[in-house]
Amino acid sequence: MRRRVPSPLEAFFRLETSSGIVLLAATLVALAWANLSPGYERVWQQPLTVGAGPFALTKPLILWINDFLMAIFFLVVGLELKREMVSGELRSIRQAMVPAGAALGGMVVPALVFLALVSDPLEARGWAVPMATDIAFALGCLRALGRRVPLPLLVFLTGVAVVDDIGAILVIAVFYTAELSFSALAIAGALAVALFALNRAGVRRPVLYALIGLPLWLAVLKSGVHATLAGVIVGLAVPADGRGDTPPAVRLEHALHPWVAFGIVPLFALANAGVTVDATAVRALAERLPLGIAFGLFVGKQFGVLAGTWVVVRTGAAELPRGLGWAHIYGAALLAGIGFTMALFVASLAFGIESPLYAQAKVAILAGSVLSALAGVTVLAGASPRPEPVRNG
Repeated sequence: MRRRVPSPLEAFFRLETSSGIVLLAATLVALAWANLSPGYERVWQQPLTVGAGPFALTKPLILWINDFLMAIFFLVVGLELKREMVSGELRSIRQAMVPAGAALGGMVVPALVFLALVSDPLEARGWAVPMATDIAFALGCLRALGRRVPLPLLVFLTGVAVVDDIGAILVIAVFYTAELSFSALAIAGALAVALFALNRAGVRRPVLYALIGLPLWLAVLKSGVHATLAGVIVGLAVPADGRGDTPPAVRLEHALHPWVAFGIVPLFALANAGVTVDATAVRALAERLPLGIAFGLFVGKQFGVLAGTWVVVRTGAAELPRGLGWAHIYGAALLAGIGFTMALFVASLAFGIESPLYAQAKVAILAGSVLSALAGVTVLAGASPRPEPVRNG
């Protein structure tokens, strides 16, 4: 089975697993820094100016990370989406049904759990926070179990996370958009059309897509739509067809993925995961907002992913991947509750990085993610691969 898996997929799994370890280290450093030094917030709020004169742009350091560097993260997400649609789990409707159904349930149910617990309109803006899955942490937990985890389970969970990312992108675009500037939006639209025109014209040099991508990022930033969506647009525009050589989208993903996995995402965690953990923070977990997020991640995700998968299989739309049983699916559903990176990102959009609600959300995200990781690893450690059917002849 392992020999039949394409090497790019194996490389993706290895990279995400290793990055999960680095991400965990960055999170622990952020927590220690925030609790041992009063200067944590001050460092990330330092203003940084890029450019000169009328072309200068000044933002706090944390927003350069969240708005610009995370756009590169979303560029890799866009490239991954394209790879999955061309040659991966999403290349055919039937093949995509199981991860798509699981992901859909894993987005809807956590949001409903959150809204069942949170009624205040300002706090309710965080309804999308527990919808996310952090693939690096989730795959890291799977890899920690070694050979007891069937390889199809890694593929299944990756497919769920990819569809999850599509949902997160749509939610950010539709629900977390500020007041629109239609002139900037028109410029962004024209640049996006130019990117896809390059694709149609057969242009295969990624640098040309990057040259249009930079002004696209600025136009999207000024439009009121979150700037990170520019990265997704660029990723989807880069050609993914082979034509006798490695597709440009694959080359660009391989070039950027290590920088994102070991640089941008850990830096994002370092800047955003720091929260003071004291008696006040622990008591705050009893408030409706943290409960909604923690329960959404831990309870909503597991039941949503499990129910979504069950519906798809029960209706006959698709079958469970060979070698997987329901214990594996349940364990993966628990691990899907590790929201972390994307959950923190959505929380920053929902509440603003200086809001006390954002601090509460961070504590809840950490609590829900830790519970999901521990429960998922425990379930999968006791699950055994379903035996292959004996074939006659």
